[in-house]
Amino acid sequence: MVSKFTRAGVALAALAAAAGGAYAEGEWSGNVALTTDYVWRGVSQSNEDFAIQGGFDYSNGMFYAGTWASNVDFGDEPEDANLELDLYGGLAGETESGISWDVGFIYYAYPDTEEADYDFVELQGALGYTFTGGVSVGGAVYWDPDNENIYVEGSAGYSFTDNFSMDATVGNYSFDAGGDYTNWSLGGTYSLPIGIDVDVRYWDTDVDGVGISDERVVLTLAKSL
Repeated sequence: MVSKFTRAGVALAALAAAAGGAYAEGEWSGNVALTTDYVWRGVSQSNEDFAIQGGFDYSNGMFYAGTWASNVDFGDEPEDANLELDLYGGLAGETESGISWDVGFIYYAYPDTEEADYDFVELQGALGYTFTGGVSVGGAVYWDPDNENIYVEGSAGYSFTDNFSMDATVGNYSFDAGGDYTNWSLGGTYSLPIGIDVDVRYWDTDVDGVGISDERVVLTLAKSL
């Protein structure tokens, strides 16, 4: 069996080849964050507990690639997944009319699980536009070709100042095996003079009777490296 890292590495190598011989001339960046709850699409991935997260990104013209990791807790004994490692890449740019676009993939890997196969890939496409005055809108579609699940999300935001902005999201996750759910969030981000971004965000879903998808407020401290 081809390992999860080999498959993801092949995909990243293919995208890197598309960037051409100027690969070494691109830009690298990093990020680290501490959050009171790792919430993904309205559902806690850390069993409503703290999470430490971080990653690295590379960009060169329209091409980008990166990796990101976080601790997780699915309450899934005996598998007991503790780590999520994402690998991603794609192409992004902006049209002459100011519409931003992004097409790429995300590979979600859980390397410390042995028996259960949690790994999956999503192909994604997104569009966005920022109006004069600081209002921005966007939309994205994520498709899991193996499980044939689809996630659709819309967002809107407003920058009050260079240091403070607010945004809202609404998403729907539909599953090929049956069923779907909707989640939404509202939050604000303030950039401190010391270079730390403070994000306070309200999350909720229309899922009933599942604690990890109940409404919650999440505090995240993040810093670019």
